[in-house]
Amino acid sequence: MTPRLWATCTLAVLLVAMVVYSAVTIPWQRAPAPRADQLAALGQFPADQLARAREFHSALRPGAYGGLVIGLAVALLLGFTPLGSRLVSWAGRPFGDHWIAQAVLGGLLVVLVAEVLTLPFAAWRHIVVVRYGISTQSWGAWAVDVAKSFAVGAVIGALVLLGFFAVTRLAPRWWWAFGAVGAAGLVVLLSFVLPVVVEPIFNKFTPMAAGPLRTELMDLAARDGVPVKDVLVADASRRTRAVNAYVSGFGPTRRIVVYDTMLTEATPAEVVSVAAHELGHAKRNDVLTGTVVGALGAAASVIALYLLGSLGWLLRWAGVDTMGEPRAIALLIALVTLAGLAGGPVQALVSRRVEARADAHALELTGDPATFEAMQRRLGTVNLSDPDPPVWEYVMSASHPSTVERMAAARAYARGER
Repeated sequence: MTPRLWATCTLAVLLVAMVVYSAVTIPWQRAPAPRADQLAALGQFPADQLARAREFHSALRPGAYGGLVIGLAVALLLGFTPLGSRLVSWAGRPFGDHWIAQAVLGGLLVVLVAEVLTLPFAAWRHIVVVRYGISTQSWGAWAVDVAKSFAVGAVIGALVLLGFFAVTRLAPRWWWAFGAVGAAGLVVLLSFVLPVVVEPIFNKFTPMAAGPLRTELMDLAARDGVPVKDVLVADASRRTRAVNAYVSGFGPTRRIVVYDTMLTEATPAEVVSVAAHELGHAKRNDVLTGTVVGALGAAASVIALYLLGSLGWLLRWAGVDTMGEPRAIALLIALVTLAGLAGGPVQALVSRRVEARADAHALELTGDPATFEAMQRRLGTVNLSDPDPPVWEYVMSASHPSTVERMAAARAYARGER
């Protein structure tokens, strides 16, 4: 068989594997959350608080969706016209058009253009979250975080591009195979590395002081059969008043992380309720599931990009000869951007199902639906969440069940509905 036929068959196998694995591991059914209970829960929010939350999200939307539109427009303009390939060539020219310079510097330049053009929308968001009292960051601290985020992305992106185009040069006919393996391996590696290497760049983590809460959290994890290395407190208060907790990493890197804001805003029982939810993710190996699906998806994406390289009209639009040359970076980014936009609602749906299962796990583990409901109300109040968001926005991008859905699920659990 030809390399292209091998690639087509491999892509089909990967897609089938991803669908089957997702069907088996992702909870497509969810616990009851009757709409009547949702409306009753919504009625418990004071009218002024509900209005403020909805005003907050209305103020955020122009920046959020404006940035999305501009980012997409830039990706399409650079990717589907020769502008992107010219940028990459220009970046490599001072270095004799060497492929390494084109791959690394050209890739960073293409990304930088999009970052600069969407930066005003990120600034808009910062203005809004400060105005509504969610953010505690000054402009200087915000700018440092933006620079850190770009630097982390630049380092990872440069390594990815360098490896990718090294493979395309060494194996011009079979780069899709080596690239697919490398992409899958990178997803797995980052799942281990990001929690212990990247997270400390943005937050300082300190072990929770010995005391009843730490003991209860560690005992909760032990009772749940989830090995946890430690309980850490993140200094989230230096940038936000929002409350949160999560379980980070898996295997030897797993730890419970609690925002310091939660320790001041929530009761110990509510902290335990949130931790129980997060332990549900670990219990069900949600991080591992996401890693496997992500690895399969990354491998499939590399092969799909290879197959798209047979579309002569697409290459002509971008002003490149093949997908395997550095000047095609902007085209690759445009295609990945379109795929991400199209797959966004599906990813959001999967995330909501996974989060709903973790909610059910928390209710089972603690047996305390009243505290669970109180915690959801507190999360929504402090974080200014819209407790019952518009359907279109919920379907497009909501990664969690709405606040009223979660409160309704607790009420259904209390009645014995499972």
